[in-house]
Amino acid sequence: MRLDHITYVAGRTLLDDVSVSFPAGKVTALSGPSGSGKTTLLSIAGGLLQATSGTAELGSGPDGQGGQDMWTGSGDPRPEVAFVLQVYGLVPILSARENVSIALRARGASPADADEAAEAALARFGIADLGERQVEELSGGQMQRVACARGFVVGAGVLLADEPTSELDEGNRGVVLAELREEAARGAVVVVATHDPAVVEACDLHIALDEGRVVQ
Repeated sequence: MRLDHITYVAGRTLLDDVSVSFPAGKVTALSGPSGSGKTTLLSIAGGLLQATSGTAELGSGPDGQGGQDMWTGSGDPRPEVAFVLQVYGLVPILSARENVSIALRARGASPADADEAAEAALARFGIADLGERQVEELSGGQMQRVACARGFVVGAGVLLADEPTSELDEGNRGVVLAELREEAARGAVVVVATHDPAVVEACDLHIALDEGRVVQ
């Protein structure tokens, strides 16, 4: 994936001429202080936002060019994109398993197959026993792991995770990082926005933002 000369203005300039590559098969850390533009850049990379100027493409060539424009015109991500949102984005009236299963049902999976895969995805993050719990009954860390399970379960070609370990202890952080590596190992583009130096250290590549510009 390649983002070229991305600028995004919403009242003020949130991203200023940012050009970065996110290669398949690698885990890329996107770091920076609060307000540096990490979430905005992920949103443009995944097709949730349209850049004010510049291009975001998922390409098949070695330079990432000549591929699909990530912005489809609707604000909905392409089917090959999955997000782990910083705000979790879970449905409070559904159980943990249903929140994961719904991601597969939306892609055409049968209810039975979706539920089975959801159980396996929850198990990847050590919360298989919480499948029947309503989201509102879960702790922040448990909700974060459910959000990870939902993002990972679809086996997307592009996985964009926004602070996926912010509520987790060291052990569970390690579990999430290991699963991110598994997604990259199968050939996915994996990008992790984080403020945690330990997460940055565990990634293959590192891009730092500050005030909407690449600084590293």
